[in-house]
Amino acid sequence: MIVAFDGWVDAGAAATTAANQVAEGGEVVATFDADALFDYRARRPALEIVDGRPNEITWPELSVRRARVGRRDVLVIAGPEPDYRWHDLCESAVELARRLGVAEWISVGAIPGAVPHTRPVRVMGTASRLGLLRGGVEPGPEGVLRVPAAALSVLEMAVSAAGIPAVGYFANVPHYVTGPCPAAAIELLRILGRHLGAEIPLGSLPDEARQMQVRLDLAIAADEATRAHVARLEARVDAESQPSGDDLIADIERFLRDRGNEGSQRS
Repeated sequence: MIVAFDGWVDAGAAATTAANQVAEGGEVVATFDADALFDYRARRPALEIVDGRPNEITWPELSVRRARVGRRDVLVIAGPEPDYRWHDLCESAVELARRLGVAEWISVGAIPGAVPHTRPVRVMGTASRLGLLRGGVEPGPEGVLRVPAAALSVLEMAVSAAGIPAVGYFANVPHYVTGPCPAAAIELLRILGRHLGAEIPLGSLPDEARQMQVRLDLAIAADEATRAHVARLEARVDAESQPSGDDLIADIERFLRDRGNEGSQRS
């Protein structure tokens, strides 16, 4: 079972993009009760209006799709992060996993980090026990890290407690990147492919990643402050240093503060 939700741990939409790529063309085998899970005022349905006439409403939904990766049957849940009833969702997910014979749970996420877009995408892992991660991904970061939890992690811990092996792969997305990050989605697909022992088609993502690389390079070349910031990130990665969480937060805050001051001076 591969699971990815948008929002809190889906920087650059990399995780849901990767999961949807795995599930492309797959049949729906189960659906969740959307009315019980979503706040429609926060996540409003989309209304299509044709020539002044309301034509169609598309509601947020969460379903399980079945796909094939090599010789494996893979189930994919990819969609909006539920707003409500996480405890009930955990019970339903565990029941569904047992009923469908799920042998392993794979969470897929993406988080912003102080990393440059000019270097390979880094992926960190979580695992319910040692030895489950593959593809050269190591568990981390080391030490104790307290962060606001995502529904993805709550579900992962629930299925793990139910005796189903669980892992998570989380790509680092440059914190200065806005919008989709196809490069991170590609790396997640490569990791998933190595984990499952079969290559996963990348579709149009390589072309999208190249186009984004060009846009970022041009934007950064035009701004001295951003160029200097990216150079510092490159030096840090090239030195293979592992700064603390406080260092990373301070660096991001300093960058944003400098940008704000620069904007005030220009105005």
